[in-house]
Amino acid sequence: MAIEVNLGVVLAKRRIRSKDLAEQIGISEQNVSLLKSGKVRGIRFETLSRICAVLDCQPGDLLAYVPDASSAPGPDENDGGGTWPDWAKS
Repeated sequence: MAIEVNLGVVLAKRRIRSKDLAEQIGISEQNVSLLKSGKVRGIRFETLSRICAVLDCQPGDLLAYVPDASSAPGPDENDGGGTWPDWAKS
């Protein structure tokens, strides 16, 4: 599973500099840079809320789920039959 961070795109569309965003939401410019590059393991909801408020956007504008081929679900190996478990069929 991969989460794609589109903060740089949103900042560019709104013509807002990373430095200005950092000042407005109360985090360092370095942390904004890390967020833009996707080199973070997570983000606090409070920080995400502040970013969305300043940029007038939704979390989905900033983050996107991109499934990996290796993380795609497969048959349940424990049932021996190579079939999907009942809970996954619907």
